[in-house]
Amino acid sequence: MTGIPSQPEQGERAPAGYPRLPTRDGTRSLKFRQAAFVYLHVAILYEVAAYAMWKNGLLPAQFGPPLLWLVAGSVVAGAIFAGLNWWQNVWLARVVWLLHGLRLPALVEGAFLRGGEGRIAPSFYLLAIVVVIINLWMLARAGWDL
Repeated sequence: MTGIPSQPEQGERAPAGYPRLPTRDGTRSLKFRQAAFVYLHVAILYEVAAYAMWKNGLLPAQFGPPLLWLVAGSVVAGAIFAGLNWWQNVWLARVVWLLHGLRLPALVEGAFLRGGEGRIAPSFYLLAIVVVIINLWMLARAGWDL
C-alpha cells in the first residue's frame, strides 16, 4: 500500500489532490467553453484584420462607414461568444459552424486562384483558412458532441 488513494470512478467525488473526472454533461460543457473561446480569438483576429485593411484602404466604402461595421462585428462576436459560453445551445453552435463554413470559398479563391493581381498576399488567405478550419472543428465538437 502506497498511501495514495486510487483514482475515483467517473462521477464520484475526487479526494483531495485529484482532479474530478468530468461527467458526460461536464464534457459537453467544456466543449462549448472551448468553442466559445476559440470563436472569440477568431473574432478578434478578424476584427484586427478588418481594421488593418481599413487603414490601408482595402475595405469597400459602398456599404457604409467601416467603423460602423467594425463595431457591429464586435457586438455580434460578443453575443455569439456569450451564447456559446453560457447558453450552450447546440443549434447556435451548428448555425455558427455553417456560417463560418461559408467563408471558405472566398478564402480558397484568395489563396489559390487570384494570382498576382490581388492587393492582399495569398498567405493571408492561407492563414485564414487554417484559423477557420480550427474554429469549425471546435464548433463541431460542441454542436455535435464529437
